[in-house]
Amino acid sequence: MKCPFCGHLEDKVVDSRSKQNGLAIRRRRECLGCNERFTTYEYIERAPLMVKKGDRRTEEFDREKLKSGIMLATVKRNVSSEAIDNIINEVVEKCHELGKQDISTSEIGEMVMNKLRQLDEVAYIRFASVYREFQDLGAFKREIDKM
Repeated sequence: MKCPFCGHLEDKVVDSRSKQNGLAIRRRRECLGCNERFTTYEYIERAPLMVKKGDRRTEEFDREKLKSGIMLATVKRNVSSEAIDNIINEVVEKCHELGKQDISTSEIGEMVMNKLRQLDEVAYIRFASVYREFQDLGAFKREIDKM
């Protein structure tokens, strides 16, 4: 690994820790040239996750788009950004576990709603109202009654 301080190509690993529920490894390294320390992260490289939209278009999964949708549902709720990131990581991991090339927005939406239902019921209803396109108060009531 090339040292970001001096460019030396040799280093030693002084510490390794699992991160993101085992999806990454954080390594603390020390350059053998200048003795400076730096951090690297190691991830498994996977094929990009493709999302099948309602109009049959397919596009690459956009983590930020999903995050903004979840953040809208959790506005003024006691939900941390770490909790939101955990939901996204769990959904992405589940999508990869399914082993499909393309995953539909409806499958992703259901996964997110299941996670939100466990985390915060109000955020769940907000997300469901947009995702399921509630047209009237009756749709809200039916969803709440199901809970």
